[in-house]
Amino acid sequence: MEPLIEVKNLTIGFGTAEPTIEDVNFSIKMGETLALVGESGSGKTLSCRAILGILPNTAKIHSGEIISNTGKTPQNLLELNEKLFRKIRGDCISMIFQEPMRSLSPLHKVGHQVAEVLELHRSCPKKKIKKEVIAQFERVGFPDPKRAYNSYPFEMSGGMLQRAMIAMAMIAKPDLLIADEPTTALDVTTQAQVLGLINDLQKETGMAVILVTHDLGVVANMATKVVVMNKGRVMESGNAKDILSAPAHPYTQKLFAAAPAIPEASEIVPAVPHDDLILDLKNITKTYHARSSTPWKPAAVIQAVRGVDLQLTRGKTLAVVGESGSGKSTCARIALGAELPDEGGDVHFFTEPKATPLNVTALSRTERYDFQKQAQMVFQDPYSSLSPRMQIIDTLIEPLSIHNIGTKSERIDRAKDVLKLVGLDSSILRRYPHAFSGGQRQRLSIARALIMSPKLLVCDEPTSALDVSVQDQILDLLEEIRDAQQLSYLFISHDLAVVSRIADEVAVMRQGRIVEQAPPCTLFANPKHPYTKALIAAQPEPDINRPINLDLVALGAGKPSSWADNFRFEGDDVPPLQELEPGHMVRCHV
Repeated sequence: MEPLIEVKNLTIGFGTAEPTIEDVNFSIKMGETLALVGESGSGKTLSCRAILGILPNTAKIHSGEIISNTGKTPQNLLELNEKLFRKIRGDCISMIFQEPMRSLSPLHKVGHQVAEVLELHRSCPKKKIKKEVIAQFERVGFPDPKRAYNSYPFEMSGGMLQRAMIAMAMIAKPDLLIADEPTTALDVTTQAQVLGLINDLQKETGMAVILVTHDLGVVANMATKVVVMNKGRVMESGNAKDILSAPAHPYTQKLFAAAPAIPEASEIVPAVPHDDLILDLKNITKTYHARSSTPWKPAAVIQAVRGVDLQLTRGKTLAVVGESGSGKSTCARIALGAELPDEGGDVHFFTEPKATPLNVTALSRTERYDFQKQAQMVFQDPYSSLSPRMQIIDTLIEPLSIHNIGTKSERIDRAKDVLKLVGLDSSILRRYPHAFSGGQRQRLSIARALIMSPKLLVCDEPTSALDVSVQDQILDLLEEIRDAQQLSYLFISHDLAVVSRIADEVAVMRQGRIVEQAPPCTLFANPKHPYTKALIAAQPEPDINRPINLDLVALGAGKPSSWADNFRFEGDDVPPLQELEPGHMVRCHV
């Protein structure tokens, strides 16, 4: 069988600089999944963009060929004009982009943007197109496909937008699907379901998939072939089973060593004592009123958080895990006073042991200024959390200026100190954010959060957008800073492998409620709730002999009415949290 796509000696550069990618070779046949693996900046995405003819204007192809057999006769894609490429994109070759917020038009409804693919490449009635789009939305995991069809991008979370991008790329059933980090913004249960969906579509249509990823667990579950890239060159390529079982190149071995994994729990550890709290959330409920699709319908009521209690011990890390829309980030914003809970909920912050707590939900202007000095946030996306128009020095000292702390020279000295703390040199102070990699930007985001010498850091998915080696460095950094500065972390994540490493206590959330809470060793050694079991089962491992158990994931991520009798419930008649063993809370019927 001839390759569907064959990349031969591809070399691409920018201006007069050294080539960004050099002599890259790989091929893929129908039905195969080829994984392009490597750190950020290794040339994976640029190689794929060359296949689609969407390279930046400043990029120059020095040499090479990209031979496509998607049509009746072989053709070199590098020789096609824009008009011919338009017939191929979205129909024969589709791409799932990594950053959905930048890839979708903010002015058009999501459903209409997905429908446009069929309007351009298929002659179907509009009613049939809408029906197909809604069906595809249901397949990629939208809880309310019709509402998603009529929503604008700004009305959706990052995870939901990524699902829309996946639906857009797959709806025309292309010959080749290029998936650029397709599951980075998704929680592990949705990731498992989406990977299963891609596999199902491959079986139905014989589609080939080029998977750009840094997640070796995803590679182990999806790939038949692997190409490992570093600094624009291919380090290792071959059969997935061979490379995953015995990586030969030192760079591939380094990637495997940095890959996070849920450890094998050998013992049950005692629960974290709640005798010296820094943060106490009591009976937190948050209700939103979303606009309806038509003016004459009432606003939709969305309960993001329902009766949550969380206690964070001073100097410890409390991780809150769960899928997109479970209420994790809402809890984080309420903890920082960025949003107010519904009536009856309270957030107390203890500045010192046994001190009178601050009621974060009822702070005066002066009290809020004092509170903001002691509680800071590290955001999920290192690219959008730093202003592109401000130099690093201005970004770092801005909080000091707002709170009128120190002289100008003292602020600059403090900025140098925090840069050193996060492993960066003070020579970068006059640069702009675009000059840094994703890992460096996340370090800068952490530095900005530390500039005020806070006692509490809320970390909202701080490593989800990073490749495995950089993620490993950031986790090392967070642990070192926590221990050196005696910080307390409220850590929001959907990655149990990351949580198992950094957390002292884990609360599992689903649909606004905590369903299980325990120390990580206890949780992973003895999970009780079906949803917790689904999260653990959905975590991809870099072992080709341990595929994701999709049946277990589907059961735990399914409707509560499908769970076992002691966990099952209907509507709002939920069972209470029960302490089944010391420090191990589970929502179940006794």
